[in-house]
Amino acid sequence: MPDSHPRLARSAGVFGLATITSRILGLVRDQVLAFYFGAGDANDAFRVAFRVPNLVRDLFAEGAMSAAFVPTFTRQLTLQGRERAWHLASSVINALLIVTSLVVIAGVVFAEPLVRLFASEFAQVPGKFELTVQLTRIMFPFLTMVALAAALMGMLNSLGHFFVPALSPAMFNVGSIVIALVFIPLAPDLGLAPITVVAIGTLVGGLGQLVIQWPPLRREGFRYRAVLDFRDEGLRHVLLLMGPGTIGMAATQINVFVNTVLATGEGTGAVSWLDFAFRLMYLPIGLFGVSIATAATPAVSRMVAEADFGRIRSTMAGAIGLMLLLNVPASLGLIVLARPIVSVIFEHGSFTAADTAATAAALQLYAIGLVGYSIVRIVSPTFYALRRSRIPVMASAASVVINVALNLALVRVMGYRGLALGTSITALVNASLQLWLLKREIHGLEGGRILSTLVRVIVAAVAMAAAAWAANDVMTSVLPGQGLAIQIVRLAASIGGALATLAGMAQLLRIPEFTDARDLILGRLRRMAG
Repeated sequence: MPDSHPRLARSAGVFGLATITSRILGLVRDQVLAFYFGAGDANDAFRVAFRVPNLVRDLFAEGAMSAAFVPTFTRQLTLQGRERAWHLASSVINALLIVTSLVVIAGVVFAEPLVRLFASEFAQVPGKFELTVQLTRIMFPFLTMVALAAALMGMLNSLGHFFVPALSPAMFNVGSIVIALVFIPLAPDLGLAPITVVAIGTLVGGLGQLVIQWPPLRREGFRYRAVLDFRDEGLRHVLLLMGPGTIGMAATQINVFVNTVLATGEGTGAVSWLDFAFRLMYLPIGLFGVSIATAATPAVSRMVAEADFGRIRSTMAGAIGLMLLLNVPASLGLIVLARPIVSVIFEHGSFTAADTAATAAALQLYAIGLVGYSIVRIVSPTFYALRRSRIPVMASAASVVINVALNLALVRVMGYRGLALGTSITALVNASLQLWLLKREIHGLEGGRILSTLVRVIVAAVAMAAAAWAANDVMTSVLPGQGLAIQIVRLAASIGGALATLAGMAQLLRIPEFTDARDLILGRLRRMAG
C-alpha cells in the first residue's frame, strides 16, 4: 500500500480518538435524557424541536463545509499562501453570520407553523405541540453557533489539525450534560419545564464548540477581520458550492428528518426510539466514516490541484477499504448485540424494557445501511474537490425521492421500524450510485482491490458476528439476571470475543488495511517502549 495510506489511517485515527470522546459524551447526554424523560412526550417534543438545528449541524459540520469550504481553503493555502487563505476565511465567517442570523430570526418568528408542518400530530396530546414550539424557539440560535464552529473546523482540518476540531462537539455534549444535571432538579423552583433546561443547555454547548477551536487557529496565525469581499474568487466559489454542497451531502439527514415527520404519527415514543437508535448507529459512522472522510478530503483536494488522478484513485480505494474493514463488522455487531447494547446504555430511570425492545428493533434495521452512509461521507466531498458538484446533488435528490416512497410504503406495513429499514435501503442505493459516478470521473476506482477487501471483510465479519452471538448466549446462561453490572460484564465479554475473532480472521485472511493498522499500533508501542 502506498505511503499515503498509513498517513490516512494515522490522520483518521487521530480524528477518531477525538470523535469517540465526543460520541461517548453524546451517548452520556442521551442517557441523561432517557433517565429523566424516557421515551415520553417531553423527549419526543425536544427531539422534534432539535431536529431542524441538528439537521443543519450535521450538514455544516460534516457536509457542506467539507464539500465546499475545505477544498477551496486548501487550494488557497497550497497555491496562494496563508494571507489569502485567512482573507477567504474571514469573508466566509461573515457571510455565515449574516445568512444564519436571518434564518434564526425567521425560525423564531415562524416556529409555530414550522412545527405544525412536520409535527401536527402532536396537537392531539395536550401541551405537546406548544412545548415543541417553545423548545424550537429556544434552540434556533444554535444554527449560527454550529455554522461558525464548522468553518473553524474546516480551517483547522486543512491546516492538518484533526484532534481539537473533532473534540469540539464534545464541548457541546459537556455543556448540555452539565446544565441538565445541575438545573433539571432546580427547574420547578425556577418556574421552568425540566426539558426546557435541556434546550438551554444546547446553546451553552454550542458556544463551547466555538471556544475550544479558537486558540489553535490563533496559534496558526489567523486573525478575524470584519470583511466580506465578494470580489474574492474563493468566496464566490464557496458560496456557489455551499448550496449544492448541502444538498449533495444532505440525503441521510433529510431522510432522517422525513422519518421524524412520519414517526410523529406513530404514537408516543416512536420519535424517541428512532432517534436513540440512529444515534447509536451513527457512532461508528462518526468514528470511522466521518473520520476517514475528514482525513482524506484535504489530501484529495491537494491531489486535484496537482491533477494527480493516480494518487486520487489509490487514496480513495484505501479510504473505502479502511472504512469497509471497520464498518462492515460494526454493522453486523450492532445487529447481533442490539438488545444488550440498548439495555446497558439506556434502560435506567424512566426508560423501560419496552423502550429497549423498540429501540433495539430500530437499531438493527438502521445498521443495515451503515456502510452506505459511510461511503457517501467519503465519496461526496471528492466530487466537490473535482468541481463536479452537480453529481452528488442529483444522486442525493434521487435518494430522497426513493426514501420518501419506501418509507411511506413500509411505515404502513412495519410501523416505525419500516422508517429505519427504508432509510438503510436508500443509503445503500445512494452509495452505489455515487461510487459508480465517481469511477467515471476519476477514470477508475481500483475496483478489484476494493472487491477483494470487501469479500475478505465480509467473511471475517460473519465469523465475528457468530462469535458475538455465541458469547452473548453463553454469558446469559452463566450470568443470568438483569443487574447493570451483570449486563455490562455480559456485553463486554461478548464484544471482547467478537473483536478477538475479527482480529484473528483479518490476520488469517491477510486483509491489507488490518495489517497497516496493526503495524501502525505496534510501531507506536515500540517507540513508547524505546
